[in-house]
Amino acid sequence: MKRIIYLILTAGILLTSCNSGTKPANKSNEKESSMSITKKPFGKVDGKEVYLFTLKNKNGMIVKITNYGGIVTSILTPDRNGRFDDVVLGYDNLDGYLKDTPYFGALVGRYANRIANGKFTIDGKEYSLAINNGPNSLHGGIKGFDKVVWDAEQFETGNGAGVKLHYLSKDGEEGYPGNLDIYVTYTLTNDNELKIDYSATGDKPTPVNLTHHSYFNLAGTTGRDILGQKLFIDADKYTVVDKNLIPTGELRDVTGTPMDFRKPETVGNRIDEVEGGYDHNYVLNNNGKLTKIAELYDTVTGRVLDVFTTEPGIQFYSGNFLDGSITGKKGIVYRKHFGLCLEAQHFPDSPNHPEFPNTILRPGEKYTQTTIYKFGTK
Repeated sequence: MKRIIYLILTAGILLTSCNSGTKPANKSNEKESSMSITKKPFGKVDGKEVYLFTLKNKNGMIVKITNYGGIVTSILTPDRNGRFDDVVLGYDNLDGYLKDTPYFGALVGRYANRIANGKFTIDGKEYSLAINNGPNSLHGGIKGFDKVVWDAEQFETGNGAGVKLHYLSKDGEEGYPGNLDIYVTYTLTNDNELKIDYSATGDKPTPVNLTHHSYFNLAGTTGRDILGQKLFIDADKYTVVDKNLIPTGELRDVTGTPMDFRKPETVGNRIDEVEGGYDHNYVLNNNGKLTKIAELYDTVTGRVLDVFTTEPGIQFYSGNFLDGSITGKKGIVYRKHFGLCLEAQHFPDSPNHPEFPNTILRPGEKYTQTTIYKFGTK
């Protein structure tokens, strides 16, 4: 009888032990599937530490961001069959980004896009900028915001994790007037959104136009270009440009032209009708409200990218200057049209076009904009 009682007690203890052993495993699994953020050294620039932040949401989507240039180095998102792949162009290490690259994944400023002849006038005073694109100043000059080390602070919220970046652009940097204090926050949400919030204040009147410059390819690393992907842009007009890609001032109706993407259109269908390929600013129909203004769709993988912004324009660039001279992540050669950009922005050369939406930030004012890149499948 005693032996039977002993066996029963022993079995109970073992059962309890086994049950208690499964609980930590469940907690671990829950933790692995929830939002997370990690930080690791990525190198040094100008004696400053550079880090790579890896954001992961509950769906397994991963975004990697470095505080050098605010660069998004990788976006891993699934296709319609659940297979994850990287959908942005870039490099495996910091050295690649330190070379003369075409702004892969970068945070661009003080003024995104072009300013004609690198000159503008505010309140009767003319300013001259660094020239780095033919006769023009492009994307902030020789050392724009894409080439500096930002202060970085990681965070988590109830529905996301992210990195808050800060940089003080000093008076006279690249020729721009005034000290400009900038904050840019990247947040990866559990809705598969990469949300970018920008804000800036300055102590002198100065042009401000910030944007994000990822080259997207929803085919991932399969080796296909973007010409077969379908694009929608909610814009009735675009800014006509001259041979140096500077706006003439004309806002032309897209109706009946290869510039019309108001209904989803395959990128490559009419690209040969556009001299040099697409590199144009579209005048959005969003009236300054955070609404969906573009959609990119890869029919093979089923991946979809929806773009939301508060900005009045978006630059659609079809990777025309990629020429096979750059080898990126996983040894992939980036040929012409291997990626495309959808850069939410104000119009190019706005400081020289008073008829365009204003880009001059004055003391006491605050620059803000929000852009969201949301990934899904269909």
